[in-house]
Amino acid sequence: MEGSSAAQHCGAGGTWPLAEGGAVRVHSPPMNAAAPVQTDEALMLAYARGEAAAFEQLYARHRQGLYAFIGRQCPRRAWVDDLFQETWMSVVKAREGYAPTAAFRIWLFGIARNKLIDRIRRHEPALLADFVGPEEDDPMARLPDAGNHDPQAQLADKQLRQSLDAALRALPASQREAFLLREQAGMSLDEIASLTGVSMETAKSRLRYAVARLKAALAGGV
Repeated sequence: MEGSSAAQHCGAGGTWPLAEGGAVRVHSPPMNAAAPVQTDEALMLAYARGEAAAFEQLYARHRQGLYAFIGRQCPRRAWVDDLFQETWMSVVKAREGYAPTAAFRIWLFGIARNKLIDRIRRHEPALLADFVGPEEDDPMARLPDAGNHDPQAQLADKQLRQSLDAALRALPASQREAFLLREQAGMSLDEIASLTGVSMETAKSRLRYAVARLKAALAGGV
């Protein structure tokens, strides 16, 4: 990468080359009640001007959602960390030419989606059609709070999460993608349609079918 050394990264944490000549550890900036909350787009523009702390805030905001999206949409577990790292490296490389023509999260998840599709095209072409294939329900209720310290409740939470992962894997890729973009990235139907290159009705249909199938699976109906 131009002007900086490549930092090693594992999973959704690690270090990133945010300044010339070295790597800066990503961490959440200290809370400041008086400081206004900056938009993602403003932070990316600040990073383009050389403010490394702006990247740290973007990474802290989106790392978990992005990693979950890649991890649950990717057909090969061995690809997940690489795709996650490659996505953020692309953000780093593109900083100087960044222009906020769309919401930052659409741009970020679009990078991840394109990298995933490119890898599938190269290594698993038989799966490609499923990923780029031809009234909105409320998303599923959020999973129980992981902070629950009751052993039985923790076991139930773990079992529910395992069931959700299995149900997500069983969905067609296009439906799973719509659900993850809504739940992990918080995208609207307009944004999902724009990112995936389909009509609003198609995006709405994909999300509706995904929610219905997930609810049925978690209720033991599938």
